[in-house]
Amino acid sequence: MSVSDRVVPNPAADLGLADLSAAIADGRVSSVATVTDALDRIEASQPTLNAFRVVRREAALREAADADARLAAGARLPLLGVPIAVKDDTDIAGEITAFGCGGEFAPKTEDAESVRRLRAAGAVIVGKANTCELGQLPFTSGDAFGHSRNPWDRTRTPGGSSGGSAAAVAAGLVPAALGSDGAGSVRIPASWNNLVGIKPQRGRISTWPHAEAFYGLTVNGPLARTVRDAALLLDVAAGPHGGDLHTPAPIDASAAVGRDPGKLRIALSLRIPFTATKTALDPEIAAAVHALAKTLRALGHTVTVADLHYGLMIGASFLPRSMAGIHRVHRAMPEAIVDPRTIANSRVGRVLGGPVLAAARRLEPLLHKQIGSFFDDYDLVLAPTTATPAPRAEEIDGIGVGATNNLITAACPYTWPWNVLGWPSVNVPAGFTDAGLPVGAQLMGTANTEPMLISLAAQLEEELHWERARPTPWW
Repeated sequence: MSVSDRVVPNPAADLGLADLSAAIADGRVSSVATVTDALDRIEASQPTLNAFRVVRREAALREAADADARLAAGARLPLLGVPIAVKDDTDIAGEITAFGCGGEFAPKTEDAESVRRLRAAGAVIVGKANTCELGQLPFTSGDAFGHSRNPWDRTRTPGGSSGGSAAAVAAGLVPAALGSDGAGSVRIPASWNNLVGIKPQRGRISTWPHAEAFYGLTVNGPLARTVRDAALLLDVAAGPHGGDLHTPAPIDASAAVGRDPGKLRIALSLRIPFTATKTALDPEIAAAVHALAKTLRALGHTVTVADLHYGLMIGASFLPRSMAGIHRVHRAMPEAIVDPRTIANSRVGRVLGGPVLAAARRLEPLLHKQIGSFFDDYDLVLAPTTATPAPRAEEIDGIGVGATNNLITAACPYTWPWNVLGWPSVNVPAGFTDAGLPVGAQLMGTANTEPMLISLAAQLEEELHWERARPTPWW
């Protein structure tokens, strides 16, 4: 299904992040009116779309009024007065951080560093978007809040674990949102919602108050309809805190948008990294990725079918870090009420901590060398983001640990290696299945290559115009 078949007018939500910021700065619309509209749409959609865990109506409207006063006094900031959402793993002073869990939680007393930077840029944070328990799944559901739904198909999951953020952007509730990605949790929901999702270099956006998240696997990243908006949000949120363990040199993501990426050597790899369960690439997704490759060739790039061989060592580095990370977060939330599968994973993480975790982390430099050698011949890799379109939202319900692992691995076996490596990867929309479900592809680079990936993604967007496709509102 082509993008032109999915163009649905939605005037209330047509402006993206950059254009909405300009409209507010120029006085064409006030921050109060814009934020009120976003809050009204969020609250109207909650019974059906269910994208948010926390909605900050009173606080956001106060902040919008303050933004209008600052604008009237001549202040200009990148996002002054613009409504933004963050994920419910990110601290906002005065709000709880439930991280998808049930239970009673004390409000946080300080903003996360990423939130501090969003506020410094003038953004008005209208709420905290839903995520699954401790970010473990490519589904966004849980006993504490139910199921978040995919704007493109109410029966489907929006993905996860940044599914609430993705659903909010795809539905036009907010122009962009911040998510986090520990095994694909920005890229997967981006692919299933026709969005651009950037997993940046580790440390690009601070995870403070955590010096690193999930032992270096998890990074924060933007979700937006366009590359320009995703790059803007990345630039605004990026930057270190003094306590961060990882502090890459700064980049200018926005400057890469519209810049000629040059003629790139691209490896097209459909190979699935090793998994212990059965996986297979859906033929419609394979065809969509091949179609992107054809577009890239037409743009002058060299695209060669060349499978990236990940090896077994990368899985040996991922599993202990992931499970030990779950245990660490679960232990830090004694008031949380969680699913038995979360408890089981936390117990595994307790066993895999200590010496096993230390050994897993020592593998990373070897993996950089091994997989990095592939890039002697290529500038980047083009690969599927997921192996299947979005599953039904309820497929995750009422099944055990083994069945859960089989389900999530079959759907999403592609993204996690880049979390081990800490390198950037960008999901770009790759079209729609015959059933009208969005699918995506990854542009994957080595360390600190976000500008190249963003430049190429913007070139593809200019050719394909995926931003014109919008879901038909049902929420």
